[in-house]
Amino acid sequence: MTRGLRDIAAEGILLAGGGRAILLQIAHPAVGRGVAEHSDFASRPLDRLRATMTYVYAVVYGNATQKAEVRRRVNAAHAPVHAPASDGSTGYDAYDPELQLWVAATLYDTAVDLYQRVFGQLDEESADRVYREYAVIGTALQVPQETWPADRAAFQRYWSGVLPTLRADPATRRVVRELLMARGAPLWLRALMPWARLCTVALLPADVRQAFALTLTSRNQRRFDRFISMTRAVYPRLPVGVRHALRDALLRDLRVAPA
Repeated sequence: MTRGLRDIAAEGILLAGGGRAILLQIAHPAVGRGVAEHSDFASRPLDRLRATMTYVYAVVYGNATQKAEVRRRVNAAHAPVHAPASDGSTGYDAYDPELQLWVAATLYDTAVDLYQRVFGQLDEESADRVYREYAVIGTALQVPQETWPADRAAFQRYWSGVLPTLRADPATRRVVRELLMARGAPLWLRALMPWARLCTVALLPADVRQAFALTLTSRNQRRFDRFISMTRAVYPRLPVGVRHALRDALLRDLRVAPA
């Protein structure tokens, strides 16, 4: 059976890739400067996670009212996030379609990577369909449909072209340290952070890992491999209601602002 975006986006295990996606995003010089200067998500990781996942779930599974509400929220959050280039620093604008394209690309690449590690390789037809449908994560905001690379081969060319431009500076390294330590997070989240850090570091491309001064030891690579093996054996056998519980909870809790 051919699978599409709606068949994979609700899987809770994809949250294990959240750190990878965020670090890839802020390694983009413009996104990184915007985050460093305008965002406090490193001190409020649950709020960031909740907002991102609510947006994805509403765009993929929500009704028209829910989709309009999450677009309104994201656009409102993005409105003050802009600055011109100065003193050798990259300018940025959160409404910039190119930056939104990169954010959507990191979410797609991370989700598919992790999904296939746990569930096995998608067949070609499913992989093509998931890719085409994932465009909506960007096009629901300011990314024109024609900007999303035409097919998976075009996406790989785009991805391979952006990766060498990624970098880190003292400000974004500080954000990453705060994010991965999660000192202000609830106790239960801090207890999970060793595994979150392990997955983040192991899933990152080597050059990005190095840019953020993160190290993947042989021991931690083996720990990550064991984690994936155990997850592959257990997670797909869980009831769908358990695997999709976060999606269902966030869509239930999505409150639509009065007109």
